[in-house]
Amino acid sequence: MSTATLTSPALNELQDLRNTMRAARERAIATYRENLRADGLLTELRRIVDRTLLALLERHPLPEGATLAAVGGYGRGELYPYSDVDVLVLLRQPPGAEDEARIGALITALWDIGLEPGHSVRTVEECMAEAARDITVETALLEARYLAGSRTLMRQFETAMRGRLDKRAFFHDKQLEMQQRHTKYNYTPYALEPNCKESPGGLRDLQVILWMARAAGFGKTWAQVARAGLLTADEARHLRRAEQAFKRLRIELHLLTGRREDRLVFDIQPAMAKVYGIEAGGARRPSEMLMQRYYWAAKLVTQLNTILVQNLEERLFARPGEEAQPIDEDFRSLHERLDMYRDDAFERNPTLLLRAFLVMQQQPALKGMSARMLRAIWHARRRIDAQFRRNPVNRHLFLSILQQQRGIVHELRRMNELSILPRYLLPFRRIVGQMQHDLFHAYTVDQHILMVVRNLRRFTMPEHAHEYPLCSQLIANFDGHWILYAAALFHDIAKGRGGDHSELGAAEARKFAREHGLAKDDAALLEFLVRQHLTLSSVAQKKDLSDPQVIQEFAALVGDTRHLTALYLLTVADIRGTSPKVWNAWKGKLLEDLFVKTRRALGGEIPDSRAILENRKEEALGALRLAGLTEDAHEALWKQLDVAYFLRHEAPEIAWQTRHLYNKVNSEAPIVRARLAPIGEGLQIVAYVKDQPDLFARICGYFDERHLSIQDARIHTTRHGWALDSFIVLAQGTPSEQRSLLSLVEHELTQRLATPNAAGPAAAGQTVPLGPRQSRQSRMFPITPAIELRPDERGQSWILSVTASDRTGLLHALARTFVKHGINLKTAKVMTLGERVEDTFLIDGDALNNARSQIQFEQDLLEALQ
Repeated sequence: MSTATLTSPALNELQDLRNTMRAARERAIATYRENLRADGLLTELRRIVDRTLLALLERHPLPEGATLAAVGGYGRGELYPYSDVDVLVLLRQPPGAEDEARIGALITALWDIGLEPGHSVRTVEECMAEAARDITVETALLEARYLAGSRTLMRQFETAMRGRLDKRAFFHDKQLEMQQRHTKYNYTPYALEPNCKESPGGLRDLQVILWMARAAGFGKTWAQVARAGLLTADEARHLRRAEQAFKRLRIELHLLTGRREDRLVFDIQPAMAKVYGIEAGGARRPSEMLMQRYYWAAKLVTQLNTILVQNLEERLFARPGEEAQPIDEDFRSLHERLDMYRDDAFERNPTLLLRAFLVMQQQPALKGMSARMLRAIWHARRRIDAQFRRNPVNRHLFLSILQQQRGIVHELRRMNELSILPRYLLPFRRIVGQMQHDLFHAYTVDQHILMVVRNLRRFTMPEHAHEYPLCSQLIANFDGHWILYAAALFHDIAKGRGGDHSELGAAEARKFAREHGLAKDDAALLEFLVRQHLTLSSVAQKKDLSDPQVIQEFAALVGDTRHLTALYLLTVADIRGTSPKVWNAWKGKLLEDLFVKTRRALGGEIPDSRAILENRKEEALGALRLAGLTEDAHEALWKQLDVAYFLRHEAPEIAWQTRHLYNKVNSEAPIVRARLAPIGEGLQIVAYVKDQPDLFARICGYFDERHLSIQDARIHTTRHGWALDSFIVLAQGTPSEQRSLLSLVEHELTQRLATPNAAGPAAAGQTVPLGPRQSRQSRMFPITPAIELRPDERGQSWILSVTASDRTGLLHALARTFVKHGINLKTAKVMTLGERVEDTFLIDGDALNNARSQIQFEQDLLEALQ
């Protein structure tokens, strides 16, 4: 039945009920705004719905002998402002036609008055069968609460649920369910847009613990669980406080968005900070401060969750006959977990706080730490003070943890989770839960740092050697891996302070090296790596690596092969630890090319343009002979190409392009050829056509239409006036899907270039459709567009550097500006870091030689970037 078929009095009754419910909700929310008591609001909203349901049942009664029960969170007695109202209609036997009509009318009426019901209709037997199949259903049914109807049937249902409950099986199933959920959220509470309900360390983790404890008979509240000996009174207070904080956060999310929203997305974070009355502090945004509070609370829940689950497991699966195995005078192995002999071990000897993690590394048979030990470390963390940090024994232990053969990442993560790492390294404490608003990091600063350590460790493992063969080879011959791990710990440790975090971090690294007695060479390398950790990436992606001067200058900066190798390894690990969006094979090739060329220069090989040119030509000729070309087939094309062309292209590229163009040097028709990029990712496309002012803009326009992201552009003009432009572009899809694009791109781009006045965005002066909207990151943390225009060192061309938020059509907009001002493009280096672009162009043109026209060009560029 719908409202359209109801009589006017019935409609009025529903409208009155709806208005009464809305008014009661508004009063409850107003009261909450005065006292900010989350439980009070959740309980009152539940009572309002209870009263509304009972009033509704007077008009739409249940089938004869049926029961209406609240389940899930509503059954638990908690109802968030925009949560679904989950109800169970319990029947004695499967419903007949009349029963279905009554239930349908009730559910329709629930929708009509503004409630969003999640409902199920089952018999007791069906409930038992469904609970046996699905642990989520079983959990929801365990929280069933009587609302109306047959109390006898409700008691039968409750008896049946208790009778089928196997506390050990329930624990095991909930543990698996929690692991699956944590996997979905990458095992971290530190996502930049966390789900306060489902993410690790959120509300759901707290609920799971109470469900497990309740099923095992240890209580329904934190106080009861503490009395059962699974928690201390202090831990119970911490969890209760965290639970209230998360409940309030979820309430505020619902009220702020006006819908069921549990994610702290970027759009919402600034407004949420305002709700909490958080004001900017120094260089930090209010939203950053809000999120850091969230991460500290989630971290606490994660720590105590581990302790509680282990305590429950030991109670439910007791192994009384198993004896502890001694490790040394302080520690033992109990149930394959590290344990200590004395409860007050860490209070008596705080040095054991670090040695415990070292023992974990040195005992491969250990699967973790006992709950007793985790709790003791957590409570003794405050013993790490200035005196502890000055103790030479503790300093030696910390270095030893970095120098072990195994377990470095696991133990650093465990040290961070238990607040040992941020208490020992005080600068690290400032970046625990620190957000990064640079549009390409996917993790908080502390989690990114630990991810970089993990990536460095993976280079040392044979099972990962196929991922980055060069890195695995280099680190195998590198003396002192631990210096790399220390550099990873410090490379971003000064984020969020304002100023140059590389310089500030280098100062922290220098202090650490001095305090820990590092050898002079090791200390210098550590400081160098932290200060220069962005340099290799910047040079590789922004400068012309075919220029011997660039290589010589970079070689002078690094000084020797050891510094170069260490910086290369740290750079690859760092970029890989930012976000899955940032790394691609093209970036990897640029870094490797710079490394290889610099290593040759450091080995005494002086880059000689003439020798490079001759070697490259000879190698290309060898490839052409293998392809069946005659000895002189290349000459017509090559005599039109200058030295810059051969220096900017590798021999295989020269051979590939020559093979397709050698007999078409004066072709009046455009020639476009495409292949899968030799680097194994994306497409390589070459276009050969009579030069024209808007050529680059038109090609960019086509790539935008096809959603092909330009990674590299090499623009060349032959001596007789033909454009020979080569591009590396990234395309979506699998390699086979990308392969199918090749002929399509060749055909479409050839047609586009053959028709100067073809319709479409490539035509100069037309508006480029921007495609998808900007991402939430770009909208919430916009980058102020910036350009830098400077002459190159030879004074023959200009270098244009552009920084902006990425968007579809950006490069095309820049290219159109070049056309407008008569700017010639020689090369383009396109660097995309998540949502941020940092592009570098080598250009020339008459407009750059006049101050007034140059200023106008820069103004138009800024307008294009906007």
